This record gives sequence, structure tokens and C-alpha cells, in this order.
Amino acid sequence: EVYFKNLSKQKQKEVMEKNGNNHKLRVCVATCNRADYSKLAPIMFGIKAEPQFFELDVVVLGSHLIDDYGNTYRMIEQDDFDIHTRLHTIVRGEDEAAMVESVGLALVKLPDVLNRLKPDIMIVHGDRFDALALATSAALMNIRILHIEGGEVSGTIDDSIRHAITKLAHYHVCCTRSAEQHLIAMCEDHDRILLAGCPSYDKLLSAKNKDYMSIIRMWLGEDVKTRDYIVALQHPVTTDIKHSIKMFELTLDALISFNKRTLVLFPNVDAGSKEMVRVMRKKGIEHHPNFRAVKHVPFDQFIQLVAHAGCMIGNSSCGVREVGAFGTPVINLGTRQTGRETGENVLHVRDADTQDKILHALQLQFGKQYPCSKIYGDGNAVPRILKFLKSIDLKEPLQKKFCFPPVKDNISQDIDHILETQSALAVDLGGTNLRVAIVSMKGEIVKKYTQLNPKTYEDRLALILKMCVEAASEAVNVNCRILGVG
Repeated sequence: EVYFKNLSKQKQKEVMEKNGNNHKLRVCVATCNRADYSKLAPIMFGIKAEPQFFELDVVVLGSHLIDDYGNTYRMIEQDDFDIHTRLHTIVRGEDEAAMVESVGLALVKLPDVLNRLKPDIMIVHGDRFDALALATSAALMNIRILHIEGGEVSGTIDDSIRHAITKLAHYHVCCTRSAEQHLIAMCEDHDRILLAGCPSYDKLLSAKNKDYMSIIRMWLGEDVKTRDYIVALQHPVTTDIKHSIKMFELTLDALISFNKRTLVLFPNVDAGSKEMVRVMRKKGIEHHPNFRAVKHVPFDQFIQLVAHAGCMIGNSSCGVREVGAFGTPVINLGTRQTGRETGENVLHVRDADTQDKILHALQLQFGKQYPCSKIYGDGNAVPRILKFLKSIDLKEPLQKKFCFPPVKDNISQDIDHILETQSALAVDLGGTNLRVAIVSMKGEIVKKYTQLNPKTYEDRLALILKMCVEAASEAVNVNCRILGVG
């Protein structure tokens, strides 16, 4: 990083050419939903700002293109990015089968797109089922993959998907030191891992919107004050849908009882989200005077909303990651984020099985202010990632290598190798006895041969050869070395 930082633009270009990048690096960024776009957008802006080094292709798929989830592809257009391809890949149903079918549909549609684009590298983010389809397609089509946010630990099926993408990816950008160590423990090549921090922190830590009150009033009403409202964002837990729906119902009951103005965002497209929306409508959240239910909030505005909230509640990764940058109190419900590194602003309610427990957590957290946390980044992730991209050697073999820890060699060996290179035979042609022994790899004598020494040289030679043949035949059966003793 320091090396690249001190290089001029011309020198950087020379390094790229030396690494085989004698043309602009063609980068494909694929985004599936509002959450991953908030992490990918800063990288996309960085790539777009250096056209002398990069060509950017943007592929949009997943819930971006669904009206029920806000048609969030529009914010990509508003950011002035040219969308190369739109792929409708979500099979509606919001259950487990629909998630599998969505992955299958993406796998059917992506090869044609990648064949046309022919990117040098594809950037994939996170742990969503859409991202698994992206990584699988790119890996099978011999396209290098840069995975953002690998090595982290959370909960539900996301962990399995994240680690599966890690195994498919050729390069890794991680956000924390622990995530880096996890990747190394997973036998990934240390030279292909970049500890950069979270790209969204580049925008979070530079967010200085002085007119944040207009944003708060736009979403929550004219009479609301800073630190006097709640942001709620809760998603289904795909490994225990029934319990997560019940937990969401208890959360809404607790929020109604707490009687504070609350912005509720609709859940993501995971299995169980349809039932959660039914719970919202059953309780009349969309028409309740204290609640504002919305499908999507642009990330720039969402930053201001959580930065000045009295509390955030739910089980979104945003609560345990991004919100820490502002010191806003967070109540993390259930097991969806179990294992995430968090700041002291997060209060965990892992067994959110009663309304009173959630209500008590709200009473403890609401209105507090905690120190700002930089666990997930220092605001300089994008420059590091761009330098990392420039340093990629396209002449390196595409087949990735795993750095497995050394293991003890197996005791068994090839018999030809033993007889040709590892055998040792010592013959004593004098004395009282001729002796031959079979010795195991552990140094134990398996079998020993002893004969009286004949008087003539010819008889001695014939007998020792006979003993060796007998010992060798037996050694083949037990796969041992043959040693003569004498």
C-alpha cells in the first residue's frame, strides 16, 4: 500500500504493465440488493474516477429489480452509473424453494452476460444467495473473483454461503483483523488477502450533512426531534423462519408499547419475508400514527437517519457494523448476527422470546450516546482496494492454491520407492551367523532371519541371497523397509 501510494500515475501504469495488465483492467461489479450496493458503490466510484486504469461494467440483478423492494436499481442510475445488464433472477414466493430456484435462474442467465463482457475480474460482495450464483458462474468460466467481506462470522445460512464464496474467490478484501485471520485459517493464500476495512465506512466517516433535520422530517414527520425516534430493520432467519416471524411480532408489540416515532424498513427477499410483511399489516403498522413503514431509504439519507436516532433495533448487519461509526445505541435481536464483531453500543437480546425482554432493552438503550467505533474501517478502504486491483498479475495461473498446514506423512509408502531408494542391506560374511531383519517405519523389528554361517564363500553368498529374497517377499506384504544386520 505504501509502495503504491508513493508512486506517480506513470509509475503505477508501469507496474500494471509489468504484472501483465498492459490494457485497462476490465472490472465487472455485480450488485444484487440495496445492502450490497452500499458497500460496492464507493468502489465503483473509485474505479470510475480512474478511467486510465479501469473499465467498469455494472450488472444488476436480484431484488434491485422488484417493485415490492423499492426498485432500488434507480439509485444506481441516480449515481450516474451505466447499467450494462439487468437480470430478473428472483423467483417470487419468499420461501426456501424460491431461494434455490432464484440461484438456479441466475446460473442460467449469467453465462451469456459474462461471455459478452469477458471481464478480467468480477467483484462479488458478501453472503447472499445471489452472490453465490455470481461466484459460481465466474469460477466455472475462469474469471478471477475479488470477494468483499470474506472471513466474517455471523449466523444463519449466510455463514455457509460466505465461506463457500471464499473458496471460489481468487482474491479477498476483508474488513477486520479477525476476518483476515479466519481466511488464513481457511487455507487462503496470505498474499491474496487485503485488510482494507469496509468500503461503506469511507462514506460513513466523511458524512457531514448539515441539513440532516430535513431528511429526518421527510421520513418521520415535521414534529420529530433528533435522538427521539427509532429505526427498525429486521430480516427473517432462514434456518428458523417460524421463530423469526414470532420474534418480529414481539418486536412490533414492544415498539407499539414503547410509544416512540419509529421508521420501519421492510425486510429483505429471504425466505420468510412475506410472512413478516403480513405481520406488519396485521398489526396496522402502515397506518399507525407512530410508525412510518418504507421499502427503501437511499443510503446517504439512511446514514443520517441512523446517525441521529435514539436507537436502532433489529437483526440487520448494518446495526452491528455501520451504526457503530456514529455511537448510536443498537439492540441486536436473535441469532442472525451471532459471531459478528461489535462495539459497546450493541446490546444483544439473543433469546428475544418475550415482549417484556425487548421492551426492557429499549428502555436501557434508547437515547444513549456511545463512543464512535472504527472496528470495520478507518475511511480509507477504497484507495487500498484500487491499489490492490492494479497490482493483480493477470499472468499468474488462474488455478488458486490453498496454503494447507503441514501434516505428518503417512506411514505407508510405495514399494518400488522403498526398494529402489530407501532400502539398506548390510551383510556379514564372517562370524558365527548371517542375519537379516525386517524393520518397520517406526523402527520396530517385524521379523528377523538368522542362519549359521557356511564355511565356503560361495555357500555364504548363496545363503545370504536366499535370506534376502525371503525377507523381501515378506516385506512386500507388510510394506516395510529391508535392513541387513551384521
